[in-house]
Amino acid sequence: MAETAVVPQGTGQDSRPDALLAVKDLHTWFELRKWGFIRTGWVRAVDSVDFSLAAGEAIAIVGESGCGKSSLAKTILGLNTPTRGQIFFNGRRISHLTGREGEWYKSQIGYVMQDPYGALPPFMSIRRLLEEPLLIHGVKDPAERHERIVEAMTQMKMTPVDDFLSKFPHMLSGGQQQRVVIARAIILKPKLIVADEPVSMLDASVRVEILQLLRGLQRDMNIGLIYITHDLSTVRYFSERIFVMYAGRLVEEAEVDDLLDDPKHPYTKALLEAIADPDAGNASVYRKVPGGEPPSLANPPSGCRFHPRCPVMIKGLCEVEDPPRFEPTREHKTLCWLYREVSGE
Repeated sequence: MAETAVVPQGTGQDSRPDALLAVKDLHTWFELRKWGFIRTGWVRAVDSVDFSLAAGEAIAIVGESGCGKSSLAKTILGLNTPTRGQIFFNGRRISHLTGREGEWYKSQIGYVMQDPYGALPPFMSIRRLLEEPLLIHGVKDPAERHERIVEAMTQMKMTPVDDFLSKFPHMLSGGQQQRVVIARAIILKPKLIVADEPVSMLDASVRVEILQLLRGLQRDMNIGLIYITHDLSTVRYFSERIFVMYAGRLVEEAEVDDLLDDPKHPYTKALLEAIADPDAGNASVYRKVPGGEPPSLANPPSGCRFHPRCPVMIKGLCEVEDPPRFEPTREHKTLCWLYREVSGE
């Protein structure tokens, strides 16, 4: 059997020479306070995360609610300040950008939120919603602004465009609202889009259409895309690599087919077991999904964070020692002690 490499954590080992985005040893912790001034601890929402994204690449970050996916997304977007670690965009450190450099970075990155209605101010018309980022970033010519609004709406297949520009968000369906959110995200022609559960609030009938539109835009415009979801059933068609997140950490990463066909971490296997099976004949088949709840990020367990729920926990090891990042096969990494013997640890 081939040896498994042990990849050190917190050293940026996942960075690639062509990386559009490189995240190195990233921590985002939130203070817990009592009576507003006594510090009682930390919520470790993002805890020692490393990954990179190439220009034009689509990746997926998957995991249960509360695992830290959205906190990671907001830190990349600059909405959260990292507690420790670094974020590089096109080789420039953007972890603590302010002023003009901060505005430049914001023009390079688009955000597609989970709730389209909550993302759109109800008192603004669709024209005003799409015009706002152009005004903020210095597009002064009204004709140019109109041209870019029409282009973005046409790309989202919202035509005739003039039929929509005078409307307000409440006059649109959920799918149309999300198209407007995506149009606003691409109107500055960004190099990176973060899509946080972009279809979870939509009817099943429109989810595939919205994902196909977003994926097509990403390819046509050569945009890097971070797709955040808890639904593993869609990632095969929407990304090149998958990162599985649990309790603030990336516990497994690999190319899509490799991870879905041969998952290594017990948590990843549990996520795959939990995917709904459309075959009614399998309704009575027992599926081995671990019980219990994800741990509190304010008081995570020692050792491997999945060990309280893990069906293959190694006594005396998993509860005590934090696993390093093993590489059982090329470009397939996981935080799991099951691979220590293969690596000679």
